[in-house]
Amino acid sequence: MPSSKQALISVSDKTGVIAFAQSLEKMGYKILSTGGTARTLSEEGVPVTEIGDYTGFPEMLDGRVKTLHPKVHAGILARRDLEQHAASLSQHEIPTIDLVVVNLYPFAATVANPNCSLEEAIENIDIGGPTMVRAAAKNWEHVGVITRPTDYHMVLAELTSSPTRTLSRKTRFALCRQAFSHTATYDSNVSNYLAGTDIQGNQTNFPDQINLNFRKSEDLRYGENPHQQAAFYKDLSPLLGALANYKQIQGKELSYNNIADSDAAWECVKSFNDPACVIVKHANPCGVAIGENGVKAYQKAFATDPTSAFGGIIAFNTEVDEHAASAIGNQFVEVVIAPNFSDEAKVYFSEKKNVRLLQIGLDRAVNKHEYKRVGGGMLVQHSDAKNVLEGDLKIVTEVKPTAKQMTDLMFAWRVAKFVKSNAIVFCGDGMTLGVGAGQMSRIDSARIACIKAENANLSLSNSVVASDAFFPFRDGLDVLKTAGANAVIQPGGSLRDDEVITAANEHGIAMVLTGTRHFRH
Repeated sequence: MPSSKQALISVSDKTGVIAFAQSLEKMGYKILSTGGTARTLSEEGVPVTEIGDYTGFPEMLDGRVKTLHPKVHAGILARRDLEQHAASLSQHEIPTIDLVVVNLYPFAATVANPNCSLEEAIENIDIGGPTMVRAAAKNWEHVGVITRPTDYHMVLAELTSSPTRTLSRKTRFALCRQAFSHTATYDSNVSNYLAGTDIQGNQTNFPDQINLNFRKSEDLRYGENPHQQAAFYKDLSPLLGALANYKQIQGKELSYNNIADSDAAWECVKSFNDPACVIVKHANPCGVAIGENGVKAYQKAFATDPTSAFGGIIAFNTEVDEHAASAIGNQFVEVVIAPNFSDEAKVYFSEKKNVRLLQIGLDRAVNKHEYKRVGGGMLVQHSDAKNVLEGDLKIVTEVKPTAKQMTDLMFAWRVAKFVKSNAIVFCGDGMTLGVGAGQMSRIDSARIACIKAENANLSLSNSVVASDAFFPFRDGLDVLKTAGANAVIQPGGSLRDDEVITAANEHGIAMVLTGTRHFRH
């Protein structure tokens, strides 16, 4: 049998494959390939043996059958340390295959097209590719399997440094692990699509089975508490504008709580069109404001609750310049997030080594689904991506909100969406004045919001209020009026809506209904 090493190359993503194959050929590897890959390599002058010529059996069924042949799979799967395997290969004149370089049909990209038909999706299910990858990964002690073009450089560097032009056992095992993750992701993409598709090709909201794929980004020092271990896993392809796309400019490593709170801050701040600042503590906004620029927005947000802002997460939807940086530097802060930091701001923060700076491109896309783990299962729902517009509101009181009140009401409603239920948010002049969050009673949330405002020396006179859900009784309105509120925005939908509206009329409070609830547990 030929003693030269062989590499089988069959890739859908041809990024870097020409240079990779050229390098392998120079090292003495015989190149086997299929269809489009073989043509690509041949056109670039790489000596290639087409798989049909290699097996003596032509591709058939429009390419459905080409690598599914004993000469291919025996060459991949044979253990080099077993005499009976070597004897079988010798008997049938089958050379070994030492490298398998395969990535699969672009199924995920195909079905991402909203016009993709069921037939087209089925035709993009790869059979031979996963079979070769799994075979090579199973026989990792003797075969290297490469599924990612990003690994070509590393593989070539190691082969070049090896006198025998072979990969180390450690590298082969690492590639094996990656290969099974690659096929698992591929199979889960197929499963998710088919499980959520009927025979007419129509998509369902919630498939019969969900397979999730994440890649570990980093180990964390610990979880919510020091006795809990934790790690951060990212989507394989995070949405534009998602927290997972952060670039850390400086600062110590992020903790579990840092990441959770940063996500809460970022999702809130990117929902505003005007320059905005959001300060989050323990997953709740403790100060939110809009302003003519970043520093103005920050100063207003900080004024809401300076005590809670201590050790908080600060997010901007606009560039942080030296003025904003200098203002932030007067408080203790864990993380600052923004689409960009000016050079002057970076210089300023460089003196504060522990402050983490995260840069994230601004995009308002949201995940399609939200997941919550419960004992033995998982809750799945569509993300709360709905933003109520002024035209969606229904004015239900005798007193109508003024134009200024309406602007503040819309701002307050946007904030309330990101506050833990039961949420009561006092606002005025584009800033939060008092935030009550996460209480079992809406009345208590209102009282806490009032206490927060008093502690910050902020007047609630002529303020507006947002409630994330309906008022079950009129007593909530009584508290708000006593505090000084003159306008309220809430979903409505209570059995006692008439009673609540009557209370609003008695107090001279303007009330608008959204028809939309924003619970956040």
